Amino acid sequence: MSKNIFSTSNITLSKSAVRQNVRFVKKQLADNVLLSAVLKGNAYGHGIKEMVSLFETANVKHLSVFSTQEAAEVCEVKKKSTQVMIMGWMEDEETEWAIENEVEFYVFEMGRFETAVHFAKKHKKKAKIHIEVETGMNRTGFEDSHLKEVIETMQANQEFIDFVGLCTHYAGAESITNYLRVVDQIQKYNEIYELFKENNLVPKRRHTACSAAAMSYPETQMDMVRIGILLYGFWPSQETFIAYQKSNGHGHDGLNRRVKHPLKRVISWRSKIMSVKEVPVGEFVGYGTSYQAAKKMKIATVPVGYAYGFARSLSNQGRLIVNGKRVAVIGTVNMNLMIINVTECKNVSKGDEVIMIGSNGKVNVSVASFSELSNQLNYELLSRLPMDIPRRVVI
Repeated sequence: MSKNIFSTSNITLSKSAVRQNVRFVKKQLADNVLLSAVLKGNAYGHGIKEMVSLFETANVKHLSVFSTQEAAEVCEVKKKSTQVMIMGWMEDEETEWAIENEVEFYVFEMGRFETAVHFAKKHKKKAKIHIEVETGMNRTGFEDSHLKEVIETMQANQEFIDFVGLCTHYAGAESITNYLRVVDQIQKYNEIYELFKENNLVPKRRHTACSAAAMSYPETQMDMVRIGILLYGFWPSQETFIAYQKSNGHGHDGLNRRVKHPLKRVISWRSKIMSVKEVPVGEFVGYGTSYQAAKKMKIATVPVGYAYGFARSLSNQGRLIVNGKRVAVIGTVNMNLMIINVTECKNVSKGDEVIMIGSNGKVNVSVASFSELSNQLNYELLSRLPMDIPRRVVI
């Protein structure tokens, strides 16, 4: 018997939402720009294996991950024609696995480059590499002082290298406060690209843009974009969304009617009420004294706490849906459960559905609203959803 049937909550993933989001993103891209769907962080909490199938169904043929472990998960379920790219962590021996399995990977320091050449020679098979260059984020990427060595190594080993990409990453394209820094990075990248061209090293794909850059700086789209959060139905930041609205008529169609939101949330997260009880006026609820009943009230417990992905920072702030009404989290979120105020809900009982992310009719709760309440990013809250919560695909 599967342990998943005993889970305290469950996640559903919408196939139609994925298709809608992919269509929207592709519509924003210039002609012939390849879309790579990013699956890092367990596909932003949605589940890697489930999302591989959903993206492939939506005709996405390139997938990006952070680590070899994630790449291996993708390779277990992907179609043969779907390409995978590792953007981050790889042990030396994992480089051999990547070459054997024709997985693309970033190279951003000479040790990895030398290891790649070694295993490519060993297996008489080209390493599919993306050279990452430092343009101003100061995280990973070859600095100017190493470019001569990189170019010489590439020229000396062309029979063992497939120069798939030349890439970089922007330092905060989701905020206008980083505008000058991003513009400087774009210029720096273009200069480095010209240097490679001068040395007869031309990548198959130039790629620098994440979701925010692709939307806010169209010139960064180049040959490929690495899109994550947008494909799951969320904006990189409120600022990015507002900029999109402004460039598309402030969210209206010119007839004083709001234009339908272009993205659709892929994920819904639900649980059930564990128990219901009444609390007298003046009593404290839960641990400590963070919440005191101002009147006689009805409360319910939900078997989801911070160990299961519902952040403790949402204590006395979070919102859920019960029987079509938005209700408040009261008291401190525990490791394994939370307490909610259901005083205004009619006929609440044990076993009633609780929605942490999703909607019931016109009532909606979203990860974005969690972020506003807790000062956490969509990315952080989504990626913290435990991997063992069962995930099911729906239409």
